[in-house]
Amino acid sequence: MTSRALLYRRPSEPQAIEVECDGAVHLVRLRRHRQARRYTLRVVAVTREAILTMPPRGSFREAREFAEKHGAWIASRLDRLPRAAPFEHGIEIPLRGMVHAITHRRSARGTVWTETGSDGRRLLCVASQDPAHVSRRIFDFLRREAKRDIEAAVARYTERLGVEVKRISIRDQVSRWGSCSTSGALSFSWRLVLAPRFVLDYLAAHEVAHLLEMNHSPRFWRLLGRICPDMERAKAWLDARGTDLHRYGMERDSLGSPKPRRRRVLSCRMAWQPMKRSA
Repeated sequence: MTSRALLYRRPSEPQAIEVECDGAVHLVRLRRHRQARRYTLRVVAVTREAILTMPPRGSFREAREFAEKHGAWIASRLDRLPRAAPFEHGIEIPLRGMVHAITHRRSARGTVWTETGSDGRRLLCVASQDPAHVSRRIFDFLRREAKRDIEAAVARYTERLGVEVKRISIRDQVSRWGSCSTSGALSFSWRLVLAPRFVLDYLAAHEVAHLLEMNHSPRFWRLLGRICPDMERAKAWLDARGTDLHRYGMERDSLGSPKPRRRRVLSCRMAWQPMKRSA
C-alpha cells in the first residue's frame, strides 16, 4: 500500500450511513476519493444506490451532515427510479420482450417453464415446495436461456464474418451489456434475455464485429450496420429502456430498500448528475 493511501486510510470508518426523510430510511454508501475536492452525492440508477464521495481529508461527521442536509434530494431521486421487481410469485417480468407473470407451482414437478394461462396471460412457472427457492430457480433459468440465445446469435455472425470466438461468458455486468477482448473472448449480460430478440441480436453482432474492428470507428459502425439492419432500432431501445432491465431480480434489504442480488457493484455511467457541496 502506498504512503498516500496509508495517510488517508480510515480503518474504523463506517462504509455507509443511514439518512431518514419523511419516515423512510435510506442507505448512503461512503466513498473516499483522493482526487475529490468536495463532498458530492449521486444516485446510480442501475444499482439503486446513493453514493457520497468524500475528499481525502474529509470527516465522517461532515459527511453525515452533508447527507442529512440533502436527505430530501436523495429520497426524491430514489423515488423516481422504477420499482424493484424481485423474482417472486405474482411479479411480472419480461422474457425476450414479452411480459410473463411468475407463478409458483408448489405441487408441480420440474424446474422452470413457460405456458399460457386460461386467461391468455403468459406465465413463467416455477416448481418448488419451498417459496424461498423460487428466486434462485428463475435466475438460473434466465441465465441458461440467455446463454443459449447468445451463443446461437454469436454463431450466426461469426459464420457470416468468417471469424472465431475463443470463449463466451455470461455475467451480470453493470457498466456494459457486452465486451470483446483482444484474445477473442466475448462477454455478455444475462439480462439481455429480458429484452426483445432484436436487442440481444444487435449486441451479439456488435461484439462479433469487434473481432475485426477493435474500435468504434466509422468503419466499425459501417460493418455493424451491414450485418445488423436493426442496429439503430436496438440502440434506441437500450437508450430508452436498458436501465430498467436492472431492476428485475432485485431483493430488499432490512431497511426495505431494494438491493441487487450481485455479489459486487460496479460503477457505471447510468447515474443522475451528482450534487456538489456548496463552496
